[in-house]
Amino acid sequence: MATNKNRETVYIPLEDVESEHCALIVEKGLAQVKGVETHKVELNNNRAAITVDDNETVGKAVAAIKDLGYGVPTVKNTLPVLGMTCASCAGSAESIVKYQPGVISSSVNFATGNLTVEYLPNMTDATKLQKAVQSIGYDLFIENGNAQQETLEAIHEKKYRALKNKTIWAVILSLPVVAIGMFFMDMPYGNEIMWAFSTPVVLWLGKDFFINAWKQAKHRSANMDTLVALSTGIAYIFSVFNVLFMDFWHQRGLHAHVYFEAAAVVIAFILLGKLLEEKAKGNTSTAIKKLMGLQPKTVMVIQPDGTEKQTAIEDVHEGDVLLVKPGEKIAVDGMVTSGNSYVDESMLSGEPVPVLKQDGEKVFAGTINQKGSFQFKAVKVGKETMLAQIIKMVQDAQGSKAPVQKLVDKIAGIFVPVVIGIAILTFVLWLVLGGDNGVVQGLLAAVTVLVIACPCALGLATPTAIMVGVGKGAENGILIKDAESLELAKKVNAIVLDKTGTITEGRPQVTGIQWLHNDDTTKNVLLSIEKQSEHPLAEAVVKQLEGVAITPLSMFDSITGKGAKADHNGETYFVGNKKLLTENNITIEGQLQQQADEWSKQSKTVIWFADSKQALSVIAISDKIKETSVQAIKEMQEMGIELYMLTGDNESTAKAIAEQTGILHYKAEVLPQHKADFVKELQSKGKIVAMVGDGINDSTALATADVSIAMGKGSDIAMDVAKMTIISSDLTKIPQAIRLSKQTVATIKQNLFWAFIYNVIGIPLAAGILYPINGFLLNPMIAGAAMALSSVSVVSNSLRLKWKK
Repeated sequence: MATNKNRETVYIPLEDVESEHCALIVEKGLAQVKGVETHKVELNNNRAAITVDDNETVGKAVAAIKDLGYGVPTVKNTLPVLGMTCASCAGSAESIVKYQPGVISSSVNFATGNLTVEYLPNMTDATKLQKAVQSIGYDLFIENGNAQQETLEAIHEKKYRALKNKTIWAVILSLPVVAIGMFFMDMPYGNEIMWAFSTPVVLWLGKDFFINAWKQAKHRSANMDTLVALSTGIAYIFSVFNVLFMDFWHQRGLHAHVYFEAAAVVIAFILLGKLLEEKAKGNTSTAIKKLMGLQPKTVMVIQPDGTEKQTAIEDVHEGDVLLVKPGEKIAVDGMVTSGNSYVDESMLSGEPVPVLKQDGEKVFAGTINQKGSFQFKAVKVGKETMLAQIIKMVQDAQGSKAPVQKLVDKIAGIFVPVVIGIAILTFVLWLVLGGDNGVVQGLLAAVTVLVIACPCALGLATPTAIMVGVGKGAENGILIKDAESLELAKKVNAIVLDKTGTITEGRPQVTGIQWLHNDDTTKNVLLSIEKQSEHPLAEAVVKQLEGVAITPLSMFDSITGKGAKADHNGETYFVGNKKLLTENNITIEGQLQQQADEWSKQSKTVIWFADSKQALSVIAISDKIKETSVQAIKEMQEMGIELYMLTGDNESTAKAIAEQTGILHYKAEVLPQHKADFVKELQSKGKIVAMVGDGINDSTALATADVSIAMGKGSDIAMDVAKMTIISSDLTKIPQAIRLSKQTVATIKQNLFWAFIYNVIGIPLAAGILYPINGFLLNPMIAGAAMALSSVSVVSNSLRLKWKK
């Protein structure tokens, strides 16, 4: 696991971390834990990502988080260990489990033969622990594999149900308190009945607020729970005092009011707000759930003897041969070994047209086989598959922070202490200026300030929008690595496009072949030479002449930069450029030369095939422009973006491609190292530059650009460097990504506006600013409802992003 040589990131799932302020508190707590080398709280993903110097530190980190008043969903299991014969066996089994990733604590009791283990369900499960124990010669008895694998999903579901029950009970118990407080104040024992109904709401259903506030206080910090606990606690204690010591006020000529309904209803509303928020937040992560649901749980593995065996996905190894039947999902990345079929890859690329898969073609996890069945060899399994990489990329992006968030973090950090200060000031001002009812009104106003000032809406404003934006991108085949590039894409005003594989297909194809006097009897010789040649253009000729029989050759010789030659039946044949023919005094007939000149004007690459006396044929090869490139380029230019095409090709080819696609600025014969210089040059002119490429040669330029976009069918290095990946390699996805960026940033701004305006208006109203003017005082109950609504409205506004075009 996490040793200094090979550190692994441990993801600790979090509960009750609902705002950036809470996330900051957890960050500070983790910074104090010895052995935690790096730490980052991902609010969207409800997790903390830490790297540790050894596995025992994970337990300390979990304990620190719990001590701060936040939850960490863990699974505790007691499992019988089989095959132990002595106390040292127990020690071995205990230590192997202890060092598994995600294990918080483990102990084996030799007397009872049981392993007691606590682990993070997102990082390991009973089956993985069983495999670890089996690796050292023992075994774990797992009665029901499925029951033991209590997933994080199940834990969250359980928590959601508990919150739902709490909310329902809080509402039921608060209703009579509201009815009496509002309409039947003078009924006999009214105060006592309200006390009886509000006590379970405050002290039982709302106990978590008080427990967490106390934990915060121990660490000299304060959060949302502090505000709720202070406001409801003060209202409740004040009311209890008024019921027990009514005479205290009567002797002073004042009426003893009780505020049980305020305390009960505020808790009911806040629980309701949390419930709605949880539900809405659940909807923001649907993209990840959809991606995770693409992988089947079991697969059919072909055994060495040819029989089929149903195997769990976790037990599939590299090199296994798998059978895929019609309509089934492909489980891992691999290569087709026999059979063929059309495969629907739309969930990865966003492209609706199924792709034909034949011998030697790649297939990807999560895609769906259509009508045929085929066998394929597993090449990448588990975390290595493209689907797993996409899921990780989406999760990391959803957990990253946009630059605007950093400002919000600072505000959230000082928000709670400021609010407590405002509440105290409100109370003091009422005490001094409020006359006879100053104490009561001041207390009430202070309570209302504490209730209405909720940092949650502020904390949720940015992350929820980022989460939905990244998720929407993933569903459309646009992978966004971090929030920063999503925020920055809207500002892009210059895009640098690589030509090969970005604007064009990146696969040279034969677009024309002319034989001397239409005599193609030597085509088998041409194919045989090109089959032995290593030149990329030779591949295009081989593909063109598919089905032609090959013939034996002798004296094959590759001539660098010119072509190749070989002997057949005592005659020497040449394949290559015109220079090769000129050097060997080979004549070219006029009709072939005329055709070659015409193709050259169209910027096609011309290859000659000749025997030792004359040219036998001329072949045109070109890299086809993608069907969608022209439309995408037009769309980007309409958005006011300047486009630049860079290519290593010659001037005439570059010019022809630029003319065909409508690109105004292009540069030919650009070396890979000069692409990055060109990006810097544009940046020095004040441009926000996006670089789009697909090859290893584009990686430096991608790293230099403000926003880097890789084509998904390109090299792994380009995809690693780039902040965005277009899975389908379709350029029309780029304007789509820019629109998504604009919509996401607009949503963030709307969210922040509403969260700020809500507090700017709400806090002075709660403090009683209108009281001297028109006698208006905000009721704490209304404040509780408004506070709950503010968080829900922010999350709902973010969800609107999903349905925008």
